[in-house]
Amino acid sequence: MVSLKNPTSAHATTRNSPSWLAGLLAEGRPLVMGVLNVTPDSFSDGGQFLDPEIAIAQGRRMIAEGADIIDVGAESTRPYGGAVRVSAEEELRRLEPILAPLCALGTPLSIDTMKAGVARWAIERGAAMVNDVWGLQRDPDMAAVVSQSAVPVVMMHNRDAADPSLDIMADIEAFFERSLAIAAQAGIAREQIVLDPGIGFGKTPEQSVEAIARLARLKSFGLPLLVGASRKRFIDKLSPAPPDRRLGGSIAAHVISMLNGASILRVHDVAETVQAVRVAAAMRAFS
Repeated sequence: MVSLKNPTSAHATTRNSPSWLAGLLAEGRPLVMGVLNVTPDSFSDGGQFLDPEIAIAQGRRMIAEGADIIDVGAESTRPYGGAVRVSAEEELRRLEPILAPLCALGTPLSIDTMKAGVARWAIERGAAMVNDVWGLQRDPDMAAVVSQSAVPVVMMHNRDAADPSLDIMADIEAFFERSLAIAAQAGIAREQIVLDPGIGFGKTPEQSVEAIARLARLKSFGLPLLVGASRKRFIDKLSPAPPDRRLGGSIAAHVISMLNGASILRVHDVAETVQAVRVAAAMRAFS
């Protein structure tokens, strides 16, 4: 069983400087975060990267394709139900063979987890960022882990269930206000925070579309915005296709997100997204 205790091995990796994200964002271009799920049940690629060698190879491939960050998750947080909750020990068992080799590739690694213990374990072994799909509001220890580690954190909007009657933008804003209050109380530096509207999470397909279309409204927080629309179900509602045939819709959603203020795009298809973002950015430069 993998331990949550601090590493004692000399091979434990040192995390990146806490200022690495600000440095990348200062370049003035959208960053591309590559998704790497080492899970059997993720909605789009479940089971594809369970083998550690295949997972590490996928990380190398995404970096070669232009990924600025690799987001590794070992528990499915699939937004449409059906995900099986796993223990922290199981998450660590899946992460143990891949985390250090992926960190050693030199590209910042984000740990996608809602468990403070898993986040701490990963940071101590080289992870440079925490991606919390519950925005510091599910595990009461998560904010302290982030604060003590001084790493950037993605705080995502989420709900236990979709409610079509909601004003979804108002709900997202209220959720972020709560998350930011938790972060401030824990001493997390504001410049270390990224906000994610949580496309598909606790939202109807229509609300996901609205969150992207009205993303600029969230710029009022003065913080970087991350959008992860890759292969999400709202694409299928607009143009029916299984998850692995939603590349066109994913790129469209991410380019619109970029134009509406997103600083980071979380994607499965790195090469195609990098190309689309570069072309869109070049054209926008003439406007």
